[in-house]
Amino acid sequence: MSSTQRSQEAVTVTLNDLKQNNISFETLDSAFGPSSLGILIVHDLPPDFIDLRMRLLSYASYLANLPPDELDSLTCPSSKYLVGWSHGVETLKSNHPDTLKGSFYVNCAFYHSPDLQSAPASSHPNFPEYTAPNIWPPEHLLPGFRATFEELCALIIDTAALVARACDRYASANIEGYEEGYLERVVKTSLTTKARLLHYFPPEPGIASSAKPSSLQSEADNDSWCATHVDHGCLTGLTSALYINESASPPLLPCTTVNTPPESKTLLSPLATLPSSPDPLAGLYIHSRNSRTTKVTIPPDCLAFQTGETLEIITQGRFRAVPHFVRGPRPSMSNGDAKVARNTLAVFTQPNLEEIIDRDVGTTFAEFARGVVRRHGQ
Repeated sequence: MSSTQRSQEAVTVTLNDLKQNNISFETLDSAFGPSSLGILIVHDLPPDFIDLRMRLLSYASYLANLPPDELDSLTCPSSKYLVGWSHGVETLKSNHPDTLKGSFYVNCAFYHSPDLQSAPASSHPNFPEYTAPNIWPPEHLLPGFRATFEELCALIIDTAALVARACDRYASANIEGYEEGYLERVVKTSLTTKARLLHYFPPEPGIASSAKPSSLQSEADNDSWCATHVDHGCLTGLTSALYINESASPPLLPCTTVNTPPESKTLLSPLATLPSSPDPLAGLYIHSRNSRTTKVTIPPDCLAFQTGETLEIITQGRFRAVPHFVRGPRPSMSNGDAKVARNTLAVFTQPNLEEIIDRDVGTTFAEFARGVVRRHGQ
């Protein structure tokens, strides 16, 4: 059997099963354990999820197509571009600047208190990646963006806390000395959880090769939109991607937006979407524990949760960080003048900076996160 055949399905549970503690250890082992994909899909979410997802992921296209001076005003170089707008800062495998996607980073401390926009700088004054306050687009420019962003993130963190509770039950039964309720507490009380709204720009001809690959392996390893990596937090909440043909649905702000008083603003209209990518090979891929490369599809009415490096440390390797990448569509698959963008949201639940994540050596999350930032050259 080929090492790239998509033979594994992601484990799926209901939100109610999470609430009722009905997730078996076997289910968690199948989702996050040694032979798993490292991903769990949750369905039957609150009814407002679908509208929130559609609105925020449409806003990603509106945001990415703002004038350059507006986008520049939303950047935070002192945070190494890990707050606000970021574009062309990361590097691809070729060591070229990554201009294929833009990101908007938000600290989710508001989940703990609406007045908080970052972790407190008093204890970690030299860690602006987490302590620099959020930068939001002016309400008159993108009306409803901030409220929609915060509401969707809160829903995702609420769900992550339930997944964490299930993980805690497993860890308490299988890891000697595990602190009861540790991961759920971390998710619920964290001031460092960070969200990343991603806009993958429509590929231009010549950016990615349209040549026919020599093998299925080369198809699946073409991480043209986001190189293979592991997340460094605990649990990463992911929405299904939204594909938008920006030729047919231009993400342009209405003329009334600039001149309308803030109190008169209405939400921007969600953009028309495609049912899927024009290239069936484009999307999220996981390098599973058994050396298979598997394309994972998240249904639009569901959330997915991936395991990160911190969770691997906390669980002493019972649950392992999952290597994954995003493949962009081949230009040869484009339909005429279509310019298809991919928008999605990732929420990285992470411990507070002073939280000890490795009790054997006393490593705090701040120490671990600094190493990650250095490793990625940011």
